[in-house]
Amino acid sequence: MSSTNETFAVSVHILTLLAAYPESPLTSDAIATSVDTHPVVIRRTMSHLRQHGLVESRPGTNGGWRLVKPASDISLCEVYHALSHDSVLSMHSHPNPICRVGGNIHEPLQKVFGRAQQAMETELERFTIADILHDVILQAG
Repeated sequence: MSSTNETFAVSVHILTLLAAYPESPLTSDAIATSVDTHPVVIRRTMSHLRQHGLVESRPGTNGGWRLVKPASDISLCEVYHALSHDSVLSMHSHPNPICRVGGNIHEPLQKVFGRAQQAMETELERFTIADILHDVILQAG
């Protein structure tokens, strides 16, 4: 996957899918079919989610992936943090230090970016995987 944003969306998709089928673990192939990607991409994503205690896998014929805790206990902010600790917005690396703007742009932008990051994380904390599943079920009718 090309970006943290895309990985985040795919991760929420996967966790919502697992929440929809809590009684039966899902294989990487089954998850890949829903996401419309290759199972290798799913396994790579699942590795990050497992490292952060969101999913577990069970080998064997009845094996597959499942949530470690209830979907109502997994906030979207927790998923975001499982994937990245980088800020959504970042400063360009080489503003001209001699320029009046370039030499002084870093601090004002960082202040705004920090506030925007906090606002995003606060909003993501308000929603859980269970909330997303609820909305998916409503949409599906």
